[in-house]
Amino acid sequence: MKIVVGLGNPGDQYRATRHNIGWMVLDRIADRAGWAGKGRTRDAASIAMGRFRGLDLMIVKPLTFMNDSGLAVRKVLAREHAPLGDLLIVADDFALPFGKLRFREGGGAGGHNGLRSIIEEMSTEKIARLRVGIGSPGRGFADHVLSKFEPDERQRLDELLDGAADAVEEWARHGVSKAANRFNMFELRPAETELLAPPGTVGGPPDNDGIRRTKTGWRKVKPLGDDE
Repeated sequence: MKIVVGLGNPGDQYRATRHNIGWMVLDRIADRAGWAGKGRTRDAASIAMGRFRGLDLMIVKPLTFMNDSGLAVRKVLAREHAPLGDLLIVADDFALPFGKLRFREGGGAGGHNGLRSIIEEMSTEKIARLRVGIGSPGRGFADHVLSKFEPDERQRLDELLDGAADAVEEWARHGVSKAANRFNMFELRPAETELLAPPGTVGGPPDNDGIRRTKTGWRKVKPLGDDE
């Protein structure tokens, strides 16, 4: 059984923040596996598990706040009698540009309180982790990690979550080294800048009435799913 722990904070106010991207990656895996909404709560965590594309996989979201993530990790590993080699932590990293992925087989917490808690509880830094870049702060790092993504980042967030979910699957099949060789060079496509223009400007998104300004005039944008 491979165990993947995504770090985040419980509560709706944190759900879409940068610090919760570890939870977002696990949610993407749960969607793929058909486990969405089927998790159960135990060992201070929300846990889903089963067979996924030939893998025995458990995904774990600690329900402690970030600073106490290690408590949930210790309890899960003890219950499962799992070695550290079967554990992967998925965490945000503000030292990486938005959209970059980095596998590491160990190392310090790098200023991440969730990783620090896990390292202290397990009494070792030899814990595999997938770091997901959330961009460097233009303000204090505490405000940055608890902020929501900017429009150009939200435009590409799905692509990042898919890439990170693929990276987790690669780790579960082939281990850290091969996953790092494949995904440490992961790159997002550039943002489509014309979609970032404010509503009402040429090339911008539709306004609240669904009307978009184009080079040839104003037009009503048909909702997705409407028949021709």
